[in-house]
Amino acid sequence: MPLHSSIVFRVLFLALSCLSAQTEAQLKVGFYSESCESAERIVNEEVTKGFMKDKGVAPGLVRMHFHDCFVRGCDGSILIDSTSTNTAEKDSFVNNPSLRGFEIIDNAKTRLETECKGVVSCADILAFAARDSVVITRGPVYDVPAGRRDGRVSLASEVLRDIPAPSMNVDQLTQSFANRNLTQEEMVTLSGAHTIGQSHCTSIINRLYNFNGTNGADPTLDSKYAGQLQQQCPQGSKDSSLVVPMNPGSPLVTDVGYYQDILANRSLFTSDQTLLTNSNTASEVNQNAMSQSLWMRKFAAAMVKMGQIDVLIGMSGEIRTNCRVIN
Repeated sequence: MPLHSSIVFRVLFLALSCLSAQTEAQLKVGFYSESCESAERIVNEEVTKGFMKDKGVAPGLVRMHFHDCFVRGCDGSILIDSTSTNTAEKDSFVNNPSLRGFEIIDNAKTRLETECKGVVSCADILAFAARDSVVITRGPVYDVPAGRRDGRVSLASEVLRDIPAPSMNVDQLTQSFANRNLTQEEMVTLSGAHTIGQSHCTSIINRLYNFNGTNGADPTLDSKYAGQLQQQCPQGSKDSSLVVPMNPGSPLVTDVGYYQDILANRSLFTSDQTLLTNSNTASEVNQNAMSQSLWMRKFAAAMVKMGQIDVLIGMSGEIRTNCRVIN
């Protein structure tokens, strides 16, 4: 073979090899269909058992997946325990004590290690569990592309920087989601996850008392609702166990009640109510409030997209034996 032909062949072979490796490494639906056929079933069974014992694990797992993906990508780093030399993400004040459902992931992982040792990543288990939590609360059914691998780094110091705060305005929220390649529409869509679960009083106390130096509550908050919240969240209380439902009308149902609450000035966070201060996001809120089927379609698509933020694939990362500990 002439020299130039040999060079061209080697370059072409390398290019095709890289393309093939990249294609093989992408997330895909049914990733475990041959290597661990029971993977998604086992996760679903553990989510269902956990939900029957404690309904709060469903919103907890959805929120955990979100918090995982926004810090270092969807790599299961939220699941890693702190050590004597490192405070992990889960122990940031943003996540602790509000995140819940870790035991669901642990139970699923234990079973999967028995069934298919070293095959199913903790990051994928969390993505499956979040999807199953949406479905079990009567939200949309959707397929989860899998093939994520687990990260080896978890730093509490990165959480405050990367997780959108409940005090953010619409421009700050838009930028936070844009940093993760999510559009403003997807930001409004994913915010609808606040339709299930509870909030700690400590997260909303700033809207209930002495708002911006005044003697009262945030004027954008419905006055009757503000009064109810003040009864549930007494001024000056630092009791971290005090919680209120995110969407009082249907706190365990994934529906458009969140958007209806915003329109009625009954949303808990500044980051929720602020969606009415921008014409584009306000239009999205109105559309979603009027059409549950529309929002569910958008929510399913946005969850799939969010679940692919900066994933580790191919030979990157690892498959943790224990989701709480780096191998």
